[in-house]
Amino acid sequence: MNTAGGASARPAEDLRAALRALADPARADQQRAYLHSDLDHLGVRVPDLRHCVTRTRRVLGAQAGSAVLALAGALWSAQEGSGKPVYDDRRAAVEILVQYAGALDAADLEDVETLLRQCRTWALVDPLAVHCAGAVALRDAAAGRVLDRWITDPDFWLRRTALLALLPAIRAGRPDGDRLTRYADALVHEQEFFLRKALGWVLRETSTRDPQFVRDWLTRHGSRVAPLTRREALRRLTRKEDQDRGQRRRAMRADAPVLPRR
Repeated sequence: MNTAGGASARPAEDLRAALRALADPARADQQRAYLHSDLDHLGVRVPDLRHCVTRTRRVLGAQAGSAVLALAGALWSAQEGSGKPVYDDRRAAVEILVQYAGALDAADLEDVETLLRQCRTWALVDPLAVHCAGAVALRDAAAGRVLDRWITDPDFWLRRTALLALLPAIRAGRPDGDRLTRYADALVHEQEFFLRKALGWVLRETSTRDPQFVRDWLTRHGSRVAPLTRREALRRLTRKEDQDRGQRRRAMRADAPVLPRR
């Protein structure tokens, strides 16, 4: 049923129907295997899913944070006939929170945390971490206290989220150096692949604007830094150094005297 303004009174159901119209069973099987998922999958391509969510957002217009959370919650908790949640519905819930992140504040991260504890895959955690929690933290300083709690949480996905939520500020040229140092120091000993990878990712992003911070941090921790983390952290620095060496060699060849032919 549509309202007079054209907005559906059942946006979650309409969005779920739109996703099912885009289902690809073969891709669903591949996706389920790739993500080691125990959810049902429709196999909707991410660009198509985003388009569906964007269309829903344009129809709904501006929404209060409570309405955004309610819509995301309805998508997240929906189940198929199998009794299982559907990955694509949950990915749509994440995209709703990402596209409406501006309507959320630090207090709303408690509801986001509930979803994060149920994600169990980087494919759902990372967009929530960077583009929802991170976007809120960039605007609302009170979110820092939430991130400080997450970085010590027993759930490694919450620890990954706390770290990745620093990325928007880093990319905006407003890095929280104190939190970055504390979080990186807290995670340097981690054995979990997804934490080692995330730490390298955040350091790599930092190296673009503050390469000395990254070099100093790696030197300070020495052999305690996992090879994966170090390799990721140095990727852009190593590439830049290789480019600089190449430019110096070309300059030296250009300046070299030309010997006369005999």
